[in-house]
Amino acid sequence: MKKFPLQGRTLALLAVVVPLLALFVYVVLRSGPLAPVAVTLAQVERKALAPALFGVGTIGARTTTRIGPTVAGRIQRLDVDVGDSVQAGQVLGEMDAVDLQDRLQAQEAALQRVQASLREAQARQAHAQAQATRYAQLLAVRSTSEELAAAKQQELQVADAAVAAAQAEAVRVRAERAAIGTQQRHLRLVAPAAGLVTLRFADPGTTVVAGQAVVEVVDPASLWINVRLDQINAHGLKAGLPAQVVLRSRAGQALAGRVLRVEPLADAVTEEALAKVVFEALPSPLPPLGELAEVTIALPALAAQPVLPNAAVQRVGGQTGVWRWTDGQLQFAPVQLGSADLDGHVQVLQGLDEGDQVVVYSEKPLSARSRIRVVESLAKGASKGAP
Repeated sequence: MKKFPLQGRTLALLAVVVPLLALFVYVVLRSGPLAPVAVTLAQVERKALAPALFGVGTIGARTTTRIGPTVAGRIQRLDVDVGDSVQAGQVLGEMDAVDLQDRLQAQEAALQRVQASLREAQARQAHAQAQATRYAQLLAVRSTSEELAAAKQQELQVADAAVAAAQAEAVRVRAERAAIGTQQRHLRLVAPAAGLVTLRFADPGTTVVAGQAVVEVVDPASLWINVRLDQINAHGLKAGLPAQVVLRSRAGQALAGRVLRVEPLADAVTEEALAKVVFEALPSPLPPLGELAEVTIALPALAAQPVLPNAAVQRVGGQTGVWRWTDGQLQFAPVQLGSADLDGHVQVLQGLDEGDQVVVYSEKPLSARSRIRVVESLAKGASKGAP
């Protein structure tokens, strides 16, 4: 009589446990560690890539002039400030002359004294010349002695030497006066070419040494971008290639440019190639020097090759390859890659054929035994089919 209730309880228990066990198995197989891995697939297709280089650079100037005095002194005045435009030959400021004006006046006085001495020596020379000529004539008619005629010739020679010395002294004094005048002119800070004042290193009243820069002037037309590019992808980089420049202060606005030159020296520490990029048309207003800029350089187009998304490339067991999906089987295929573009595509030189399907994204790391579930997007999880 007690057997039936026991069987009833057992059946009731089984009725509860079996669905729970089935649900557990279903959950483990569908959403647990044994569930298929959601992946997205892409097809290898043949097309020509238009590779490009991307790098970050800073705005600089090809022509930068630092203007300063050639002698030590104190700055008397500065007529320009940062941001001012200047013209060629414009006086930007002046150094304190100190005693140059007094020295110039002293040289003027010395020159007048030398000129007076020269006139006196020339007068003596003319008198000595006349005496020498007269005594030479008297000697010819035997009206004077040879000794007296020789003495007059000697006096003429002394007078000639005095004139020559006075002339040499006049040349020396004129040269010293010209040197002082040159120093006085060099006290003026003059712009050698038209440009824009970007820096002012000192203010009036500051004492500077010879050669020390006081004002920096750049040529706005010589703006360029010092760009750093990854050496791995720099094959084909050369002067003349078109570029697009996006300034940090003007995000979203692409400016046309071109590669002016590729530097012969690269950065061995950062493994970057260096290039200079210029604007096709100067932006207005001009960007400040030192501003960061994003530069994209278009490289020559490549011949058509099988390409795949760069995100599909994996590294398994020290080999570079992709997970290929063929006839319901997942297989790791080693590949040899070529050039890539900025759109996320890379050339496949060996290892895959056109039309092969490869895994682009997966929820988890894959293996040859992984069960997968193909979806359109990992975010949406929309199923495209099941293996």
